[in-house]
Amino acid sequence: MDTLTRIRAFIDVVEAEGFSAAARKTGRSKALLSKYVRELEDELGALLLNRTTRQFSMTEAGHTYYRTASDILKEIDNLADLVRENNQQLKGRLRVSVPRTFVDADVGQSLIDFARENPDLALEIAADDRFVDLIEEGFDVAVRVTKLEDSGMIARKISDFRVHICATKEFLDRYPTLEHPNDLANVPFIIDTNNRSQNSIRFFNPDSSTFNVTISGPIEVNSPHATLRAALSGLGVAVVPDFIGRKVIESGELLTLFNDYIPTDRGIYAVYPHRRYLPAKVRVFVDYLHNWFRKHG
Repeated sequence: MDTLTRIRAFIDVVEAEGFSAAARKTGRSKALLSKYVRELEDELGALLLNRTTRQFSMTEAGHTYYRTASDILKEIDNLADLVRENNQQLKGRLRVSVPRTFVDADVGQSLIDFARENPDLALEIAADDRFVDLIEEGFDVAVRVTKLEDSGMIARKISDFRVHICATKEFLDRYPTLEHPNDLANVPFIIDTNNRSQNSIRFFNPDSSTFNVTISGPIEVNSPHATLRAALSGLGVAVVPDFIGRKVIESGELLTLFNDYIPTDRGIYAVYPHRRYLPAKVRVFVDYLHNWFRKHG
């Protein structure tokens, strides 16, 4: 019996949180999995799992071995995918972290279209507006709408991104002195608390220097969709992502402000851990999104 089989058995048991659950998941007997893990421990000369009739836990050595062994097996599986990808359809599971805003907007259709075109690949979408730890939480790739910063991850820009500062014509008629972004400090604002700065907005001067404007208003909500609805109701000015507000702006329901001052240094990125062998399913997914946005942008 080779060491890789024993390692896979150990990882299956850890991830299933027990021998019985791992046996059901893998179709192997509990006794066989126990035998493989015991042989791995004998080979290493270290106890990896604490076993009792009612409890299951990893030893300190088990935690260390699991983290490294998982990475090694991922590299082996990724290399196999790379070799096989031209000879068969994508298979397995792809775990994707995506902002809830992205999923709920029209651009979320890109994920559905990808799943439809790759029926043998199980797509697991986790909608979450926080920046997840891809490695610690076991994600293959994340879609992020942000100003890209160095994170130790590999990133590919899949589309441009911009926001609009907007309000209804009726609301703006009440504030005829809005002539410069600084004037926004004196009008009611609908604040999307998903934005990192929350109570301030960053602007670019024509000379590329930046300045911030502090804002306040009657509503704070962690949803750009609710922010958009509040703006349409005439409650104040709002910052709205283009892929959410484009239709109502094009229809004239909302008017935009200070477009020449809005930063253009943000984008929609696919982010994934640095790996020697990039999984074929990740590369195909990222390529698909890039092409989808070029087609539907």
